[in-house]
Amino acid sequence: MRILHVFKTYYPDSVGGVEQVIRQLSAGTTKLGLSNWIFTLSRQASVMPLLHDGATTIVRAQTDVEIASTPMSFRAGSVFREQVRQADLIHYHFPWPFGDLLHLCAGRSKPAMLTYHSDIVRQRTLMHVYKPMLHRFFSNVRAIVPTSPNYLQSSPILQEYRDKTTIIPIGLDEASYPQPTAERTAYWRQEVGEDFFLFVGVLRYYKGLHILLDACVNNNSRVVIVGAGPVEEDLKLQAMQLGLTNVHFLGAVSDEDKVTLLKLCRAVVFPSHLRAEAFGVTLLEGAMYGKPLISSEIGTGSSYINIDGVTGIVVPPHDHCALRDAMLRIGSDAAMAAEMGRQARERFDEMFTAEQMARSYVDLYGQILGGEG
Repeated sequence: MRILHVFKTYYPDSVGGVEQVIRQLSAGTTKLGLSNWIFTLSRQASVMPLLHDGATTIVRAQTDVEIASTPMSFRAGSVFREQVRQADLIHYHFPWPFGDLLHLCAGRSKPAMLTYHSDIVRQRTLMHVYKPMLHRFFSNVRAIVPTSPNYLQSSPILQEYRDKTTIIPIGLDEASYPQPTAERTAYWRQEVGEDFFLFVGVLRYYKGLHILLDACVNNNSRVVIVGAGPVEEDLKLQAMQLGLTNVHFLGAVSDEDKVTLLKLCRAVVFPSHLRAEAFGVTLLEGAMYGKPLISSEIGTGSSYINIDGVTGIVVPPHDHCALRDAMLRIGSDAAMAAEMGRQARERFDEMFTAEQMARSYVDLYGQILGGEG
């Protein structure tokens, strides 16, 4: 079975949660005998049109323009059409409106499905123009996969296509993560210590980090922020204006360093406050390493991973006081933190491994192709 994954960006151009899902899914289904490759856009495609991520080939078309966070390419059609010819099934990763257009113009000859990673939240005005194409695209694909029942229930668009949906949670393979060396562990213990609260992710508007910084006022909890992104300078300015000395911005780090920090931290804090945060791979990574979790209730998969009072604490969005209280509770009660971390890992093992995700997708691929007619 030959599966073509389609998304707007991929490693090494970006390192977000969707890219991690595609990587884990490709690796997991390859172990089960499938062939996977990825079509994406890149501003470096004219220099390097082909890359390899382990056993997965990445085919890149040149990005020519980007509008409302949507990269587009004038030359993508011919490259994409050639990839479609080789595929048994096309697996789109939504949202990427240009991907919808590619499918309607060049991909309809093959069975297709999509993983629904997020609603389109910010570009509400453009949604009025885009909606007709979205509905044509959704009507044409064979299956739609939300990553949690929470998101299926709270997304108006998904409700319209409920009869096509199959919920498959995101899963991770711990073995695919590097083991930190003693030297890196000693380095980071010296730099940031232990028992800090850790955020990992691209620094975007919906991550709620401005709320986290407000929660650090009159709070002796230490916070480490890993990642870079569009709002990085704004956040550093806010931290300076608030006079925060307990917040450390580390920028982007290697996978080994990320794992080291996950192992050293007291808890993972994930203050995303808008529905653009559909799941929260960082929360899943925290659970995988047995850490208690702090997140906001936004009606998405973050509250499917993190069960309030069991695996961590869920607070109202936009509420820095509640977020501060959650940090103080976990920071002051080591026994509670350890028990929440234990239950987070137990829930991960039961529901969120890459093997479970891969097998569920292989079953769905088989159903789609078996009913091709």
